[in-house]
Parts: sequence; structure tokens; C-alpha cells
Amino acid sequence: MRVCVFLGSSLGISPVYAAAARDFGRMIAGRGYGLVYGGGSIGLMGVIADAASEAGGEVIGVIPEALRRREFDHRGLAELHVVKSMHERKALMAELSDGFVALPGGIGTFEELFETWTWAQLGYHDKPCGLLNVNGFYDAMSGFIDHVVAEGFLRPADRARLIVTHDPAAMLDAVAGFVAPPARRWIDDSEA
Repeated sequence: MRVCVFLGSSLGISPVYAAAARDFGRMIAGRGYGLVYGGGSIGLMGVIADAASEAGGEVIGVIPEALRRREFDHRGLAELHVVKSMHERKALMAELSDGFVALPGGIGTFEELFETWTWAQLGYHDKPCGLLNVNGFYDAMSGFIDHVVAEGFLRPADRARLIVTHDPAAMLDAVAGFVAPPARRWIDDSEA
């Protein structure tokens, strides 16, 4: 199994984020899982890649050519795929992975997670998506997503596709044991 992790190319202001990335990388490798991530050597991306690699795990990076100078592609990976665009990056990461987890990060992290979650809602894949809620980082986002459900813009079943937990072991258990709900069109014929 390979877990795709979306996370920041910066470290954030609290050392708790780097510690969580390090622990999660070690845990992924310790379970014999592979790590797929954005290919950079800086920020939380570098931390998780180093930790998983040092723990003997398979680490696969996917980086667009345009970001190689900004994110400094990691030289110690089992595989580094250089692609032309962010679209190709996300598509290849999805193809290589069995599940997706977002750790703290910025808008790139959010965009990657939301796109893969959208693909699940649309039936393009049946892989799990999750938010590892380190230090309450995703509390507000999780609450907003619940608001979206309450306002009728997201079905509860599609909300349930997104795993949210602060516990990294529970996250990996949920990803490994995930069973996708039956695919349903967003608007059924009876609703059209």
C-alpha cells in the first residue's frame, strides 16, 4: 500500500508540525507502506520524506519542473518523477497511491486534498481521503465542511468519505480499512 501525503513546503510556526510529519513518515514506513508526496526537500515535505526514508520506507516524489528550483527536489528518494504541470503531478500522485492524507499546509495542500476528495465524490476513484488534524490545525476547516453539509451543498455520505482524526495510527488504520460507499451521482434523476 502507498499513502499519498499532502503537506506544507514550509515548516509552520510551531515545531509540533515537523514532529508530526516526522512521526507520520516513520509510521508509514514502519507499517511497510510506501509514501508518495510532492518531491520537495524543504519544509514539512522534506521532513516526512527524510523520516520515511531513514526508517527504510519506499519514498516516491512527484514534482513539476517549474517547482524544482523553489522546492529543491529531494535527492534521496526511491523514485522522483518530474512532470510538466501541477495537473500532471496530482494525476500521477493519485495513480501511484492507495489513499490520501493531508497534514498541515497552505493553499496547495488544501487544493490537492479537495481535488482528490472531489474525484472520489464524482466516482473517479474509491480511495480514502483524510485530514490528519495535528494540533487542531483543521478544526475550523472541519467545522466549515460540516456547515456546507448543513446548508445542503454536500451530502452527509460524501462528508463521511473524508476521514478526520488527530491520531496518526487511527488515520493509517482508517486508510487501510477503508471501504468506499456505493457511488452515486450528485443529482439523481428524481432530483433533476
